[in-house]
Amino acid sequence: MTSTNPPAPSIDGAALLDEVEAFHRRFNVFPTQAAYVAVALWDAHAHLLDCFDSTPRLAFLSPEPGSGKSRALEIVETLVPHPMVAVNASAAALFRAVSGTDGRPTILFDEIDTVFGPKAGDNEELRGFLNAGHRRSGVTYRCVGDGSNQTVQPFPSYCAVAMAGLGSLPDTILTRSVIIRMRRRARNERVEPFRQRIHEKEGHKLRDRLVRWADGVRSSVEGSWPAMPEGITDRPADVWEPLLAVADAAGGQWPERARAACVELVTAATEDDEASLGIRLLTDLRDTVFCGIDRMPTVAILECLLAMDDAPWVDIGGKPLTSRGLARMLSGYVTAANKPIKPRPIRTPGGAVPRGYYAEDLADAWARYCPPPLPRSATSATSATSQVNGGESVADELPGIRYTTLETATPEPSAVAL
Repeated sequence: MTSTNPPAPSIDGAALLDEVEAFHRRFNVFPTQAAYVAVALWDAHAHLLDCFDSTPRLAFLSPEPGSGKSRALEIVETLVPHPMVAVNASAAALFRAVSGTDGRPTILFDEIDTVFGPKAGDNEELRGFLNAGHRRSGVTYRCVGDGSNQTVQPFPSYCAVAMAGLGSLPDTILTRSVIIRMRRRARNERVEPFRQRIHEKEGHKLRDRLVRWADGVRSSVEGSWPAMPEGITDRPADVWEPLLAVADAAGGQWPERARAACVELVTAATEDDEASLGIRLLTDLRDTVFCGIDRMPTVAILECLLAMDDAPWVDIGGKPLTSRGLARMLSGYVTAANKPIKPRPIRTPGGAVPRGYYAEDLADAWARYCPPPLPRSATSATSATSQVNGGESVADELPGIRYTTLETATPEPSAVAL
């Protein structure tokens, strides 16, 4: 009689992810509950990389040393497949490791600020590798051969990458990343000391179970298209799609927790991202400066912006926002006629012709880039400081200018035919 081995019991994906999250909680203090969810999902997604069209970078960033970034990478290292710890690794070394035959590594890049920090230069080659490797189809091209007998050879670049460093990263990498803003532990926050000789084995046991679970769900995850939370589109959707697919495969509370974490971390990244400063400017102009006014001189706009509490306009590169800086930022957006937004003369009955901006020029950018308007009852900087449509301080500086609201404005030919 031929004996057969019983099939291995299936692994409860939700329970396994709970254990992965608990393992991180023993040694890491992350800034939010959403961060624990995202990191646990990222650990699991690394075992299913070929099921996805892209892989998000995981970025542990902080303004100061001693914030637990390297420890976070150490815990991730015990849980992911083929970890490769890199500090100051060259792009050539990384793309050859990824395209090698020993199994695609999960790259853990510590001290990434030494590569992309203000004193490190641009490192375009490494930036290009990290950007290309975000996509499953990403390759790095190199010339291979001796002397004049060389051929162009593509090297696959697709791999999972987690990074830790001080400060920030280039925008092209940040927009491809799940960003965890680390901070120093408070006195009342306690973690278990990580002893590599002891705890690494525990992490490896979880990793081995992640491998078996991934093998069991691979066919259902491959080709799946998880539903995105409302408002998560474009690049953020690319970043979070693999993590949400993992959560859906795990089941339990993970699909709901993953989507809540997605919204929270994407919103936080948008608020912190320097690339979104233009959107912040557009939103502040719409909700706090213009507030229905159809045109405003640059000097009045700047006074309102600089009077705003908790706004970045008083410190742009160490200096307050100027008329030149305002013009530069707005020129990156276009009017409904597809022309760059620029200051225009505002003609007045008194003969003065200050330059400023028209709401009609900004309206298309407001509709395309800004979140829904705040309730009309919200207090604005203009109402708190300079009521330019009420004849107070800013208007007093520019006598003869007639400020009108969009609801009641009747443009005069001299005011629009410029």
